[in-house]
Amino acid sequence: MTDKIIQHGERSLFYVRPWRWWSVAMMVLMLDVSSKAAISTLMAYGEAIPVTGYFNLVHVWNTGAAFSFLADSGGWQRYFFIAIAFGVSLWLAFELRKPLPALSAWAYSLILGGALGNAIDRLIRGHVVDYLDFHLGGWHWPAFNAADIGIVCGAALLVMASLHGIGEISKEKP
Repeated sequence: MTDKIIQHGERSLFYVRPWRWWSVAMMVLMLDVSSKAAISTLMAYGEAIPVTGYFNLVHVWNTGAAFSFLADSGGWQRYFFIAIAFGVSLWLAFELRKPLPALSAWAYSLILGGALGNAIDRLIRGHVVDYLDFHLGGWHWPAFNAADIGIVCGAALLVMASLHGIGEISKEKP
């Protein structure tokens, strides 16, 4: 199947074969996995390397979700977050087979790569490796990683698509 333009009411959607969007997700995944492997190999757990006055490379673990949500819940959350991540990833992979506005497809691809990166980390290590630490004075933003960047950027693109009314395909026939 070649790329083509599909009409949906007044909207034209450029259909791009799914493997292209899956490739974007795999690039996010590879960046995430390789950066976590490098940090885990080159830095001791808990080590911090100042890079600028407001940014450190660190090696920390997160057994919870965003902002360490449920981190101290006894271990069950590992399997819960893995199940959610793989479920969402499967849904996103199937959604990327459909004609989508480019903004939505980019968003799904970034989220897919990030979700898989953190899920694989939890599956293999039992936690997520975080290594980017931004701070100002004594205040530190929670450390994060490339997968988190993919998820947050993808979510931001979905919000933009929603606000501009380009994220959904009309179900009405032309």
